[in-house]
Amino acid sequence: MLRLHGVYRSRAARNIWLLEEIGLPFDHVPVIQRYRLDDDKAAGRLHTQTDAFKALSPAAAIPVLEDGDLVLSESMAINLHLARAYGGDLGPRDERELALMEQWSFHAIAGVEPLTLDVLYADQATEAGRAQVAAGAEKLRRPLAVVNEGLAGTGWLVGGRFTVADINMAEVVRYAMPAPGLIAEFPAVEDWITRLHRRPAFARMWAAREAEPS
Repeated sequence: MLRLHGVYRSRAARNIWLLEEIGLPFDHVPVIQRYRLDDDKAAGRLHTQTDAFKALSPAAAIPVLEDGDLVLSESMAINLHLARAYGGDLGPRDERELALMEQWSFHAIAGVEPLTLDVLYADQATEAGRAQVAAGAEKLRRPLAVVNEGLAGTGWLVGGRFTVADINMAEVVRYAMPAPGLIAEFPAVEDWITRLHRRPAFARMWAAREAEPS
């Protein structure tokens, strides 16, 4: 059976969403980020700095997937593997689609996510936090316009259908949603992420995320 190490409140969420979409059984090992635990809470918890986990992930980072003798880190790589190996039409039908799915996944992780994190972690109760969100939103307009254009034809990123590329991108775009009015500036993106968040598999992942202990 597949084994996924990581908690819902991490990049493992995008892997769990895909696994829910596929309907693939897996063993979930809730390894939490060490920085989220004080010394008292760390005792006896599965976390990223334990020797057992670092034997799987020398970078001491979640998520990590075990698929037989394959040990794979990096959430985007995990999703691309799962979709290609087990996902049917959620994965690529040919090499062209694989290249496009990789393109959108790399755009998500390199061109969008670093900017969305500035929005996600800002404290909008403070003036400095609101300024941080505004600055992040300004930087995000260009990469989000690229996504909007990619969606404009069919409403999906690859192949005119829902695929792993949509999950990989949506889980990054979600981080930008706290920026007031930003997503509404991009109608295709707004419609797309609304449809994605109505999917039963996303709802199951999100409910488990909300129920997860801090």
